Amino acid sequence: MTLKKFIGAAMAGLAALAFAVLLIDPALAQQAASAAPAAPAIVPNKGDNAWMLVATVLVLLMTIPGLALFYGGLVRPKNMLSVLAHVFYAVCIVTIIWVIYGYSLTFTGGSAYIGGLDKMFLKGVTLESLAATFSVGVNITELIYICFQMTFAAITPALIVGAFAERMKFSAVALFIPLWVTLVYFPIAHMVWYWAGPDAIDAAAKALAAATDDAAKKAAQAKLDEVMADAGQIFLWGAIDFAGGTVVHINAGIAGLVGALAVGKRTGFGKELMPPHSLVMTMIGACLLWVGWFGFNAGSNLEANGGAALAMINTFVATAAAALSWMFAEWIVKGRPSLLGALSGCIAGLVAVTPAAGFSGPMGAIVLGLIAGVVCLFFCSTIKNMFGYDDALDVFGIHCVGGIVGALLTGVLVNPALGGAGIMDYAAGKIADYDFATQVWAQIKAVVLTLVWSGVGSFILYKVVDFTVGLRPSIEKEREGLDLTDHGERAYNM
Repeated sequence: MTLKKFIGAAMAGLAALAFAVLLIDPALAQQAASAAPAAPAIVPNKGDNAWMLVATVLVLLMTIPGLALFYGGLVRPKNMLSVLAHVFYAVCIVTIIWVIYGYSLTFTGGSAYIGGLDKMFLKGVTLESLAATFSVGVNITELIYICFQMTFAAITPALIVGAFAERMKFSAVALFIPLWVTLVYFPIAHMVWYWAGPDAIDAAAKALAAATDDAAKKAAQAKLDEVMADAGQIFLWGAIDFAGGTVVHINAGIAGLVGALAVGKRTGFGKELMPPHSLVMTMIGACLLWVGWFGFNAGSNLEANGGAALAMINTFVATAAAALSWMFAEWIVKGRPSLLGALSGCIAGLVAVTPAAGFSGPMGAIVLGLIAGVVCLFFCSTIKNMFGYDDALDVFGIHCVGGIVGALLTGVLVNPALGGAGIMDYAAGKIADYDFATQVWAQIKAVVLTLVWSGVGSFILYKVVDFTVGLRPSIEKEREGLDLTDHGERAYNM
């Protein structure tokens, strides 16, 4: 017998022996089956992951250095470093809080108003953990999603500090921000953005469709109802907020107004000139904000597809439209177009398009920007002068008002008949029928709840901080400037 024939005979004999053993011993057969290769694990698309890594860094760029420079240029030189310190501190403290318990309170189940502590200290999050997107069967790495949402949590309280700039002690800011994100931001973010995800809804809907008898259908329907109910309260109302009109801008804007009223006006407000000390710096900051906002809006699509492209073009056109409408309206009213007006309109457009970025069509986004620019100008000038409140950097007039305009018009512009993208019904597997009254009413309820929750909650927290460490420095220290009295430094040594 040749070597080749011998090997072939041996292999055939071994195969026959293995087959006989399996026939004799079913336990061995079961063991062999269990040893079969497992189904391949779901692997996130590398392109989506790469895009979300970039988007996350872009949102950080919005805050530091973007927002810091934008705010810093608008205050007087003696308070420049104070504003920078407030913004930078907000990013650092919220980053730590977020990974300890913020992510868990925001994006786990618990109640319709706040999540639980199942992922406290990022428990259970590994390199293989996945987070859902807005497409069935498409996921991204959970650690990336955690970082992306962390940047949203960080920029929101940083926006607030512009309202009471130049007159709140650093110790007060240091205490207020952790309390505010815990008791105001995390609940609002949970109510707006937490849901079971498309995969859970799709699986439950398919199970219901596959059910044959009444008992199975009843059980499957109960499971689908349970999955659909696993969401935040505002989400359950049907309100839509693509990238944070309620969560970030209305939330921060009303908290800023309450803070400006609680702290009081700057010493000399209305009697002394308080012009921006560097509009060049403000211009740089505004441009960085616009660039970073593409991560904010297009990144909120969570996938590198047509939805992200829609959010991107809307972020271009709405912003440009708002900057132009503010500038030309100011030109008509005051006789001159100002750079500060154009920059303020730019931010107003970015704010207004945020909730609509992935829902509106480009033409609708232009209309949204044109409206937002004029409305925010009206609130930052006429309304502010009428009531005399000292919202130092127009946080309320731009972020809260712009956010409200955007949130309400999102309910209109999402209509496919107006070029909108519509709202996906994952249970039915198609774009849901649009109903104007239902959608706009849901948007109104979301805006009102955010205003009340953040307004009342912020007021209580300001009072707590005032009682413990005090909100503002003495008049002498305020006149000297918070750079020196709080930090012992100067922005400029000449």
